[in-house]
Amino acid sequence: MSEWIPDVLGDEFAQRTLELADDHEGPVVATLVRALPTESGWWDRPFGRFRNPLRRRRPLDDVDVLYVHGWSDYFFQKRLARFWTARGARFFALDLRKYGRSLRQGQTPGYITDLSTYDEDIEAALVAMGRGSEGTASGRRLVLLGHSTGGLTLSLWASRHPGAADAVILNSPWLEFQVASVRPLITPMAELQARLRPLEAAPQVDLGFYTRAQQEVADPDDPVDVNLAWRPVQTMAVHAGWFRAILAGHAKVAAGLSIAVPVCVLLSARSATPTRWSADLTSADTVLVVDDIAKAALKLGPTVTVERIDGALHDVFLSRHEAREEAYARLDRWVRGWAAADQT
Repeated sequence: MSEWIPDVLGDEFAQRTLELADDHEGPVVATLVRALPTESGWWDRPFGRFRNPLRRRRPLDDVDVLYVHGWSDYFFQKRLARFWTARGARFFALDLRKYGRSLRQGQTPGYITDLSTYDEDIEAALVAMGRGSEGTASGRRLVLLGHSTGGLTLSLWASRHPGAADAVILNSPWLEFQVASVRPLITPMAELQARLRPLEAAPQVDLGFYTRAQQEVADPDDPVDVNLAWRPVQTMAVHAGWFRAILAGHAKVAAGLSIAVPVCVLLSARSATPTRWSADLTSADTVLVVDDIAKAALKLGPTVTVERIDGALHDVFLSRHEAREEAYARLDRWVRGWAAADQT
């Protein structure tokens, strides 16, 4: 495991390369990015051996956050990290193997054949965070934060690792296939294709409208800088082996998971089909059928909150200004309630 070095995001961000086991394409790594809360002022520090009775404790001083990105994506959202560090949490983001900072020459971007493969990435990240591979070797609370495919991956991981996380927050998680009723019908065909030609790529159907929608609603007061080599305008190629892994994950969610800790799911209020460009695509989820995701979310565990945000995009934190502020306000309200209840 390498040392922490400055990250491409600059400012307060650092990164660490996590060495993983080789696969059929050679050496494999994941990359952990971190942002730490600012140091307290002298008035908040202990007096010698004695605790300052006037010290203002931040609500998340004992919290670690682990973020996992979605498909054809990587971590670049500075404001999301600062939301957590401003409240005292340590923020970590994982660029999974073959994505973003972790993509190496000769690798098939994003390719895996089983979502449980990411257990190694997640466990390496937890070790680098000082928590142990199961995430429990720390007195600090752990919040899992996942977007889209990362939300599916973390949901499955949390269900398989009871007691590891203290809360799960999902930003438009890909919990169900876009046409839920079709999934059982196409699964046998997808499994056969994955066995015969796992690296065969499906035709490109993404017209780049989701990227255009993000550009259309970009907020000059909350800018983001995206590396198009790591997050292309059109999504990365979808291979048969990867697609089978996704369908298998959806089937497990449909059968019901067992995440015992509180779960918060943030979603757009509506979906739109991106067959041709229109202004409607700038205020809806053009990737998932959000009503189906909301229903699937109720199968994650016994305590699930679903927050529907009017005007939000697929990544609710990259939406137009009003929807983005609403998303952060909803997240803040949920986190404050969870943090207070979890300490009683």
